[in-house]
Amino acid sequence: MYKLILRPIFFLFDPEKIHHFSFFMIKLLGKIGFSKIFRAIYVIEDKKLERELFGLTFKNPVGLGAGFDKNAKLYNELSDFGFGFIEIGTLTPKPQEGNPKKRLFRLKADQAIINRMGFNNLGVLEAVAELKKEHRVIVGGNIGKNKITPNDKATSDYLICFDALFDHVDYFVVNVSSPNTPGLRELQDKEPLTKLLNQLKLENTKIANAKAVKEKPILLKIAPDLTDSQLLDIIEIVAVTKIDGIIATNTTINRQGLKSHQLLLEEAGGLSGKPLAQRSTEVIRFLSEKSNKAFPIIGVGGITSPEEALEKLDAGADLIQLWTGFIYEGPALVKRINKAILKRS
Repeated sequence: MYKLILRPIFFLFDPEKIHHFSFFMIKLLGKIGFSKIFRAIYVIEDKKLERELFGLTFKNPVGLGAGFDKNAKLYNELSDFGFGFIEIGTLTPKPQEGNPKKRLFRLKADQAIINRMGFNNLGVLEAVAELKKEHRVIVGGNIGKNKITPNDKATSDYLICFDALFDHVDYFVVNVSSPNTPGLRELQDKEPLTKLLNQLKLENTKIANAKAVKEKPILLKIAPDLTDSQLLDIIEIVAVTKIDGIIATNTTINRQGLKSHQLLLEEAGGLSGKPLAQRSTEVIRFLSEKSNKAFPIIGVGGITSPEEALEKLDAGADLIQLWTGFIYEGPALVKRINKAILKRS
């Protein structure tokens, strides 16, 4: 029904407006009792799908990537579509509007999206208020810095978000790889990244000791545009800082091999969707093989079918995430992937 009826209607309208409309409808339907219906249709309960990672038990390995539920408004309702975990954010200390509109573009010929949202969010404290309700699903907190914060002060922004979210999320993701905040990707360089992650690890230990609880897993989200040399640096950084894993990958600034109109291809921002599938899988395989599977990897990028999901897992991913594929294929994709994983188990 989604691909035949809903998607053609949705795609007639501005992508960002439809995103907000969809949120409103999912929230409304959840309030009037549709959660049970959605769960009956899309959720697969099977012990064989469970994954133990970072000291957490994921009901299944298919998650929703950051950027969809930026302000933690809908994580419980989105879990009704069969996701094993939901990642909220990217959150920043202060609210920010993000980049000027129009900033979200569908590349239908490529099953892709270009976005230059720019970490638009209501601020970390607004998300904390939403996260205080009971969670029906594992929730990850994706954190970043405000646009106006210079890179030499970026660590303080990440620490503010970390402190605020510590009691309310199950794991953290450090986002230094979005192409839509000026200068952010410079934080992926070896020296500043090592410093940032070490500071977050120290804060993690400090808070956990003070509260007499376990430390929270910390993952790093990286860009698909890193060179092999830079990826080797990432492996070394994980070993030195002892963070818990990598999310590979964020959106790409590459525009090669696309079919969409040139005017669309000239739009600035990060590209996600099917064209990213091969590169993200290459990055996963490189990290997995070169590190001798030294750390867990969450694979994301271009998953629009069960086959592409299985390729990510075969390449070395322990879990996977959807985003653009969820937009193009609808919630049935989550169920199809989980069925495919079960079939191989």
